[in-house]
Amino acid sequence: MATNDTPKQITRHFGLSSASVNNRTSVIILTFIIAVLGITSYLTMPKENFPEVVIPTIYVGTPYPGNSPVDIENLITRPIEKEIKGVSGVDDIKSTSVQDYSTIVVEFNPDMDISRALQDVKDAVDQAKSELPTDLDQDPNVFEVNLQDLPFMYINISGDYSLDELKTYGEYLQDEIEAMSEVQEANISGTLEREIRIDADLYKMDAREVTFSDIQSAVAAENVTISGGNIKANNFRRSLRVIGEFTEVSQLEDVIIKNEDNDIVYLRDVAEVRDTYEEATSYSRNNGDPVVTLAVVKRKGENVLDASDKIKELLEEAQESRFPEGLSIIITNDQSKYTRLQLSNLENSIIMGVILVILVLMFFLNLRNALFVGIAIPMSMFLSFMLLSFFGITINLMVLFALILALGMLVDNGIVVVENIYRLMQEGYPAAKAAKEGVGEVAWPIITSTATTLAAFLPLAFWQGLIGEFMRYLPITLIIVLSSSLFVALVINPVLTTMFMKVKSEMGRRRKIRLMRIAIGIAVVAVIFYIFQIFTVANLLMLTALLIPFNVYLLTPAIQWFQDYFLVRLEHFYTRTVRYALRGKNPYFFFLGTFALLIFSIMLVGAKQPKVEFFPTSDPDYFNVFVELPIGTDIETTNETTKRIEGNIFNTLEPNKEIVEAVITQVGENTNDPQEGVSPGETPNKSRITVSFIDYQLRNEISTTEVMEDVREAISSYPGVQVTVSAPPAGPPVGKAINIEISAEDYPGLIAFSERLTAEIKNSSIQGIEELKSDLETDKPELLVNIDRDKARRFGLSTSTIATELRTALFGNEISKYKDGEDDYPIQLRLKDEYRYNVDALINQKITFRDKFGNLRQIPISAVADLGYSSTYGSVKRKDLDRVITLSSNVVEGYNATEVNNQLKELIDDFDIPEGYEVKFTGEQQEQEESGQFLMRALFIAVMTIFLIIVAQFNSIATPFIIMLSVLFSTIGVFLGLVIFDMSFVIIMTGIGIISLAGVVVNNAIVLIDYTNLIRERHRAERGLTEDEMLPYHEIVTSIVEGGKTRLRPVLLTAITTVLGLIPLAIGLNINFETMLSDFDPQIYYGGFNADFWGPMAWTVIFGLIFATFLTLVVVPVMYLIVDKIKMRAFNKRKMASAK
Repeated sequence: MATNDTPKQITRHFGLSSASVNNRTSVIILTFIIAVLGITSYLTMPKENFPEVVIPTIYVGTPYPGNSPVDIENLITRPIEKEIKGVSGVDDIKSTSVQDYSTIVVEFNPDMDISRALQDVKDAVDQAKSELPTDLDQDPNVFEVNLQDLPFMYINISGDYSLDELKTYGEYLQDEIEAMSEVQEANISGTLEREIRIDADLYKMDAREVTFSDIQSAVAAENVTISGGNIKANNFRRSLRVIGEFTEVSQLEDVIIKNEDNDIVYLRDVAEVRDTYEEATSYSRNNGDPVVTLAVVKRKGENVLDASDKIKELLEEAQESRFPEGLSIIITNDQSKYTRLQLSNLENSIIMGVILVILVLMFFLNLRNALFVGIAIPMSMFLSFMLLSFFGITINLMVLFALILALGMLVDNGIVVVENIYRLMQEGYPAAKAAKEGVGEVAWPIITSTATTLAAFLPLAFWQGLIGEFMRYLPITLIIVLSSSLFVALVINPVLTTMFMKVKSEMGRRRKIRLMRIAIGIAVVAVIFYIFQIFTVANLLMLTALLIPFNVYLLTPAIQWFQDYFLVRLEHFYTRTVRYALRGKNPYFFFLGTFALLIFSIMLVGAKQPKVEFFPTSDPDYFNVFVELPIGTDIETTNETTKRIEGNIFNTLEPNKEIVEAVITQVGENTNDPQEGVSPGETPNKSRITVSFIDYQLRNEISTTEVMEDVREAISSYPGVQVTVSAPPAGPPVGKAINIEISAEDYPGLIAFSERLTAEIKNSSIQGIEELKSDLETDKPELLVNIDRDKARRFGLSTSTIATELRTALFGNEISKYKDGEDDYPIQLRLKDEYRYNVDALINQKITFRDKFGNLRQIPISAVADLGYSSTYGSVKRKDLDRVITLSSNVVEGYNATEVNNQLKELIDDFDIPEGYEVKFTGEQQEQEESGQFLMRALFIAVMTIFLIIVAQFNSIATPFIIMLSVLFSTIGVFLGLVIFDMSFVIIMTGIGIISLAGVVVNNAIVLIDYTNLIRERHRAERGLTEDEMLPYHEIVTSIVEGGKTRLRPVLLTAITTVLGLIPLAIGLNINFETMLSDFDPQIYYGGFNADFWGPMAWTVIFGLIFATFLTLVVVPVMYLIVDKIKMRAFNKRKMASAK
């Protein structure tokens, strides 16, 4: 062990740390304040599953009844698009024109203020109004689309009750939930609204010469309440009201429709009045039973866990006191459950990280000193929570992972500081002096190393697009956490070590006896708590009591053996290894060997070609089955087909039914794939079946991916029906794995080209495509009524009159409202079903009207019009003002999406694409390419920034090159790890992992080289050398060896703690410390979403860091000596030249 007999001529101090040591009381108080405020911030910060992402998106919806998709496009969509195009900051304009409705979605650049974007689009729409049809029923609806407005929970109500009863229960819950401050709205679906229907008899109307207009006027005139003003009576003014609204449905039957020549026609004479429900436009089921669903949307900025707890408490209370026993209430897609799981994993990972770190540090620094370093984790977390709360950042998936990722890094600075102070105290320094000089020796190196780590993450904070909005919370949180850890290491750690650190604590007989008495006392207190059934505290105390003898008789001797024997032998072995590596020409062999290993690892990856993924895949918590029948299919037919598919799914799920939580079916509404965007209006030809599973740890290792594939295979053969099975995307919704956009202005030509390309792809030998699906909706059956204007004009009929009669007969017309208590219900007028669906009856219905002479006339529609059968488009889609057709598909399990897309690109390159046509790969493929390009740029910027920081630190060019080469060589570990363990190269996660690695790897190299330089300065000072003179070669080698030996412990510690901090996440180790203490049940399980999603990033850092540790301890000294040899040769040449 080195001594301080020789006074060191060069010492360093760091002002902030020295001031902290001199003002210990203030620092202790500051520490207490940080702890209190940090805990408070954590408890009060809103918690949610995904970050509050704001991609400025504006929706413009315009109804124009009675118009085809092409007419809607030309009359509504195009004029509005033309004006919106001129708005600054617009990124994408997407539109869909369907029957009666135009939808335009405008996406802006992420840095655009949403309020300004909304106002700019409103102004553009106002400008376009002059070009829109003058008979629009209502102005275009312009509003903001927010990802946070998506439901975080679905409440499904079912049972052996009528739909009306289920609706009543649902409306009660809706009112109670919407009254909560955390909830924005709770939308109810799966119900039918009450409707008063007047079903007119076509032939009776003709016989009595009654028109729809007569019925509408008569009902409207009778169903009124009118104010008559005020009347003065007995010195008081009373308001006068004429009450005429219907109080009973039966009263409508007695309304007089017509009274001519004492021929009274009552409504009952020509129509049937029914108190019923509106026609079903959708169906909802839960496990095959009718269900009423509440979709609950959280208010922005509120805590999703609080909202969930309140709702669940309400449901429990309602089931106990208000609802009947047979009523089933099932919660599905509960985002709070996933958020709660993430929080639990974070808290348990922090506890596990602290335990592992302290356990490792105990072997290197003793228990007391290990606690000084371990305190960096909670203190850095507390300070980070304060800052995150101040910046308005919520606790979410990205923030939680960033905190877990930072666990191993948090102690790096503390390790270097505490270990250096401990070393000086071992050399005999007083505590205060050791703290000041110990921190002074390493302050700037750890500041530089922290800056390099932050420089690696900083470019990621400028990630653009939807993925960037999600992922940028990762670097922002890491920057805050690592900056906090630097503050703790430089301010709090020196004070604690000064006050409490001891060099060696002997475990004498008296101390052992005292500790055992303490253990017995704690055990007695634990028994008392057991008696009062306070089990969590009792278990904690008993565990503490058991750990004391374990520490005294097992752990302490093991630590002493490790420090006195193992570490000493390790240092000797390392010294011999480094001296061997620095001997003769060995440095060149080591360097060239490492470089050859880099080339070999790259070649190995090229030969192995690991699977490339955009985001990692994992067992889904649920999957969707999308069913699509030919456009124009009636909803009843769709419902019956869906029931057959449901039955097949239930049979397939039967062997694994214990892991199935619910099977939710929706027909006619909410049937669109979220990855394809919002589908406006009703979809009577589509349905969606969602199969959700119980929590991962309860699935008994049953793979939900395999279950999903079994379902896919079981329901693949339904002729004329498109069935798609799809798991939710692992990351943000970026579109299908295969997404090909074909755009052109010539729509018929575009349709023909897309059909040829679709056929070419389907006939190709490309494997892995589930089912190539086009969003083109053609062959929508249409019945055309062609008006003979000359004939109509002779009879005095207008096209509008004929169209209105047909629309009322078929679609119906709301002619008034029926009030029942506080609720209003529509009074709907239309023909009876027997006439509505009879084409001959419709075309031969008579239009009753008075001619110019006042005579009542009846003309059948067939006298002025004829019928034609045709088909039309279901919708016309546009993107950036061009018509577009999209071909999309999922990729079958076992196939790689990137490889499939590459084969498709080769096929399309050889395909004849006409001029004016454009074929683009978008969706996941486009995001993958853009993200890959960004990550490459981010890595380049990070490396250059790190390089500049190191240049500023060392005032040298050679030293930064040594350190940056160590970063490059660290990728050897990543490449070999991917190949050896047969892991996928996940573009997002592996890419971020490599960038993170670049920041972490340089830390130890900086500290090692800086300390080596410090030793060289001391040797130079002892010899009295000037700046122009060089140390002898053997002293340079001695300085390198001494620097490496001195920094061996902190280098190993930082690597081990960082790796150990990531290992639980990488292998998916989950331990519930709360239940372990309360029930002695740790609920240990492996895997889950965290391991699948974040594992590739964690393994990237682990593989790279393990190899980088060897680099830092051996190859960096080798490169350092090679650089010195080059400098020495140049110095000797200059010396010889000057001597001549």
